[in-house]
Amino acid sequence: MSDKSNARLTLDVDRELHARLKVVAARRRMSLRRYSVEAIEQRLAEEPEMYLRAEEAPALASLWDNCDDAEYDEL
Repeated sequence: MSDKSNARLTLDVDRELHARLKVVAARRRMSLRRYSVEAIEQRLAEEPEMYLRAEEAPALASLWDNCDDAEYDEL
């Protein structure tokens, strides 16, 4: 990914989870960032491909059709 397409995600986790993540990532010779991204991607791959779209949920379309959420239209 190029820097222009990246978005920052900040997570607050407890110290024990952070320590576990660091150990597992280090054992795999991966950065904590890379390990976390791959873990998230794997979990998302398990999700069903059934996501609501405005066309399928007209009652929600007006909530989604606004300038603040316009960046999500291309996903």
